[in-house]
Amino acid sequence: MGVNTIRIFSMPMWFLVVLCLCAAFTEAENLKYKDPKQPLNVRIKDLMKRMTLEEKIGQMTQIERKLASPDVMKKYFIGSVLSGGGSVPGPKASAEEWVNMVNDLQKGALSTRLGIPMIYGIDAVHGHNNVDPDLLKRIGAATALEVRATGIPYAFAPCIAVCRDPRWGRCYESYSEDHKIVQAMTEIIPGLQGDLPANSRKGVPFVAGKTKVAGCAKHFVGDGGTVNGIDENNTVIDYNGLLNIHMPAYFDSIRKGVATVMVSYSSWNGKKMHANQELVTGFLKNKLKFRGFVISDWQGIDRITSPPHVNYSYSVQAGILAGIDMIMLPENFTEFIDDLTFQVKNNVIPMSRIDDAVRRILRVKFVMGLFEDPIADLSLADKLGNQEHRDLAREAARKSLVLLKNGKNANQPLLPLAKKAPKILVAGTHADNLGYQCGGWTIEWQGVQGNDLTVGTTILGAVKKTVDPSTQVVYMENPDANFVKTSGFSYAIAVVGEVPYAEMFGDSKNLSIIDPGPSTIKNVCGAVKCVVVVVSGRPVVIEPYLAQIDALVAAWLPGSEGGPGIADALFGDYGFTGKLARTWFKSVDQLTHECWRSSL
Repeated sequence: MGVNTIRIFSMPMWFLVVLCLCAAFTEAENLKYKDPKQPLNVRIKDLMKRMTLEEKIGQMTQIERKLASPDVMKKYFIGSVLSGGGSVPGPKASAEEWVNMVNDLQKGALSTRLGIPMIYGIDAVHGHNNVDPDLLKRIGAATALEVRATGIPYAFAPCIAVCRDPRWGRCYESYSEDHKIVQAMTEIIPGLQGDLPANSRKGVPFVAGKTKVAGCAKHFVGDGGTVNGIDENNTVIDYNGLLNIHMPAYFDSIRKGVATVMVSYSSWNGKKMHANQELVTGFLKNKLKFRGFVISDWQGIDRITSPPHVNYSYSVQAGILAGIDMIMLPENFTEFIDDLTFQVKNNVIPMSRIDDAVRRILRVKFVMGLFEDPIADLSLADKLGNQEHRDLAREAARKSLVLLKNGKNANQPLLPLAKKAPKILVAGTHADNLGYQCGGWTIEWQGVQGNDLTVGTTILGAVKKTVDPSTQVVYMENPDANFVKTSGFSYAIAVVGEVPYAEMFGDSKNLSIIDPGPSTIKNVCGAVKCVVVVVSGRPVVIEPYLAQIDALVAAWLPGSEGGPGIADALFGDYGFTGKLARTWFKSVDQLTHECWRSSL
């Protein structure tokens, strides 16, 4: 025994070094998941066999930025982080600040035993774009560049809801009441993610490198069909109706390789979508062959019960068994981790369900190249708000405009307006307000008011730049009728509409423009030839004022470059090309009748 021991320790040092190196090389060769040359499924399988339950559940956990730190990422093996509406590194944060924040959290994730990168997600919603699919694809590509410029590789877009009732506060996130239009607009997905290779398998996610982002088709399914347009409510429709109206855009999204799908808060015939195994697993995953991952909405599983969170163990069980792979957790994420761990260890939730979820999450991360390039840089910082993208936004705003009326009779059109006129009036609450132009989901969740928090050009500013230098432009938000009559204006532009809102805060029973919009129309249009520009996320009540109005333009939410886009069309540099993507009602009373919904 002693002789053998002496022989071992008297081995030459070079032999021991070679032995250690061989062991290291063997280990490296076995880490197939780190080798980009290996087939996708080989990498997924190799990594999953190394993962503990704790590491797998960590991958299924998405936490809000405010809860995240490098230590938290490492301790809990967190798979994803998000910024909720208005959740930013600091006021008016630069691209560098965003990149540094994301990278700090990423380094925490990479410091774990297996070094699995996290995926950071953010809302980049482009809602009511009444434009052609090619333009929308270019918008998607620009959005991807700007999101990537901040170090973020995952956008919770597009919203492919089919809004059937304009009283819904998220109607502006929907492209149309017509599923065929919504289907066409899924062309934003290859804009965001890149064009799908010709030999791609159906349902397998695809993201084409560091200038593209993972997309998210949402909200599955029927979110735009709730009773009376009440947000997060119940969509009452038969199976064929669900498939024929609300499901078709998901067929297209999956065919185009969308990486993720977000589940809706709403219910279908009384069954919460976050607990609907038949549709999430049975239809989306099994029938449509979707191979990306399914993500919950913000506290989505909490809201399976009423009131929310009243029976969280049940919510975890119902949501995970329904087929949701990643859970969005703005708070109390450790409760989710503990609860899910307990249920798996006690065979309430089978390990096969956990493995399905993690396999899908890893598939997206591998496809995106996160394992090869997990750390963001500032190479795209100059893309953020650059002139090319602003020109594209201007084009989108212009092409979204819908000319609803031009002249009190066909022989006397008011538009295009003369650029050279002695004096013109610009009026209305929305004429000089960037926040109103942009609407909700801008800077803050519910949007902002005024001109201080984002860069752009108001409608008033664009009018001043467009008219002849000799034209006097007078701005008054709500002038009285006598002032308008006696001031010698050649014509007036009145800009009215809705205030910014998001989600349930936008649910409306009356769909009216804000005060003093109605009196502005009356005072201005009753005294001088006028064009009324409506800035809104949806059709609003306008019929009572229509007789007084000479020309009427639906501008929707035209965004930061909406001013120049609107001026382009008002003054005839470009023609109006937009068409209504949803019915413009005469009275909200029409919306309460079942015949309205059945006629769409």
